Amino acid sequence: MKIRILIPLLLSNAIVFGQKASGPGYAGEGEKVSVVTTAENSPFRLTPTATLSFAPFGQPFEDQPCVFVDPSQTFQAFAGIGGALTDASAETFAKLPPGQQEELLRAYYDPEQGIGYTLARTNINSCDFSSGMYTYVDEGDAELHTFSIGPDERFKIPFIKKAMAAAGGQLDLFVSPWSPPAWMKDNNSMLQGGKLKPEHYGTWANYFVKFIQAYEKAGIPVWGLSVQNEPMAKQTWESCIYTAQEEADFIKNHLGPALEKKGFSDKKLIAWDHNRDLLYQRAATYLSDPETARYIWGVGFHWYESWTGGHQYENVKRVAEAFPEKKLLLTEACNYPFSWETFGDWSWGERYGENMIHDFNNGAVAWTDWNVLLDETGGPNHVGNFCFAPVHARTEDGTLHYMNSYYYIGHFSKFIRPGARRIACSSSRAQLLATAFLNPDGSVAVVVMNPTEEKIGYRLYVGGQAVEAESLPHSIATLIY
Repeated sequence: MKIRILIPLLLSNAIVFGQKASGPGYAGEGEKVSVVTTAENSPFRLTPTATLSFAPFGQPFEDQPCVFVDPSQTFQAFAGIGGALTDASAETFAKLPPGQQEELLRAYYDPEQGIGYTLARTNINSCDFSSGMYTYVDEGDAELHTFSIGPDERFKIPFIKKAMAAAGGQLDLFVSPWSPPAWMKDNNSMLQGGKLKPEHYGTWANYFVKFIQAYEKAGIPVWGLSVQNEPMAKQTWESCIYTAQEEADFIKNHLGPALEKKGFSDKKLIAWDHNRDLLYQRAATYLSDPETARYIWGVGFHWYESWTGGHQYENVKRVAEAFPEKKLLLTEACNYPFSWETFGDWSWGERYGENMIHDFNNGAVAWTDWNVLLDETGGPNHVGNFCFAPVHARTEDGTLHYMNSYYYIGHFSKFIRPGARRIACSSSRAQLLATAFLNPDGSVAVVVMNPTEEKIGYRLYVGGQAVEAESLPHSIATLIY
């Protein structure tokens, strides 16, 4: 697909939105718009479905649905989209025939033949999506003399390296712990929450450093790290509890200085890494203290809302408004519980589309799905916490099966590239969800989602020019010009 590259002009040349305008991201009369669609009850899966042309269009009336795009209003820079390269994903990948392994890598990381993931996450020590529990040191070794990433060398490290190669050598990887070793915690277990003992704060900070050093020595650059996966969740699997102040103190007095001392100040340090419900309180606690805030690159959040009864997207916006110098990113999302009987439910993908549009519109710079690949059980998983991934493998016959969530994510990751800037995008119909980005190459990607049963005709309206488009029932489309 050839995308026209617009020659940048000074924004001062732009005329008031709604009249004729020019500049980066604006459309000229006759300019083409490529439409790519995924829709229920159709063969469309990231399928080119139309080529439209801009034409002058005056004042829209209330009975003329529109998606308005204003490139003169720019917001956060886009950092990337990706998924987690867990033990479960790596072990399942290793069971696939070579041809299906190559297919999966292309599907996720090739920007032309696949959906162009540029971001990844992996676990420090075991997590629920590991076949068993493990750490990298012997029990009681507070000096970390026995530290070894041996448990990762069979499956996970080779998988991460292949993913990075498939992404063209550039895949931003951040790393997250689910629990310190049991002997560092007050409940003497990696499971069921518990807390890091104060006397091991320094030990645990050095553990992060050892992990980063070992991975980079193995040829895997580490882009960033989160302090703790879900620090307010007592789980039946690996977990560890921190109050906001405890996490802030650990960052300020131990983890931040340990990273700085070893020359890792460039690593993106992500706090919270849990749900949107407590997002503002946690962010305010860390970021109101300059000595803590100076180490923090961003605040991560998950989409799970079992306690809240809603998505609470506005909490993302509140943090973006209060702390605009810090980044916001979704660090984990998945659908559950796993069942082959509900594998084809269209709602799985729509949940991704809705969350991604709202998170980006409220200030998120990146979005990271959970496991990139799971097997026919929704695992492997050592605690029975089975869930969906965008792609599943039936390991008994070596086949790959794609959920509609894969395609919904692809409508963002394939067409919005790192370095893009979100631009103003407004829908005149609640039934049409939309967001828009101006890419570094000058192309504009507008994502429009219709979660209703009705076909909706609308105009994509940019600075006095518009194209007439059609949103199919239960569909998502990306319009590129």
